[in-house]
Amino acid sequence: MTQTMSVWLVVLLALLMANLPFISNRLFAVVSLKSPKILAVRVAEMLLGYLLAGGVGLFLEQRTGQIAPQGWEFYAITGALFITFAFPGFTYRYLFKHRS
Repeated sequence: MTQTMSVWLVVLLALLMANLPFISNRLFAVVSLKSPKILAVRVAEMLLGYLLAGGVGLFLEQRTGQIAPQGWEFYAITGALFITFAFPGFTYRYLFKHRS
């Protein structure tokens, strides 16, 4: 896998993991819940998705060579980018009117 493909894989995975909590009413899109998910559960799922996408990125970076050290700025920027990626799912869940 080339380095460019690795980058696009991580970006697409982050986009999917950021929107999945808002699109699906199941916990991690697998476990059925008895009551509807609240926003706190969706945010917790987003945090775990961020960690998963970061872990895949770290794994792919390790496979291509040495892992570059990252400071707090890297995590602040990628966290803000992940929240930005979640905007379409948030809009779909909370701002569109759904027919019941």
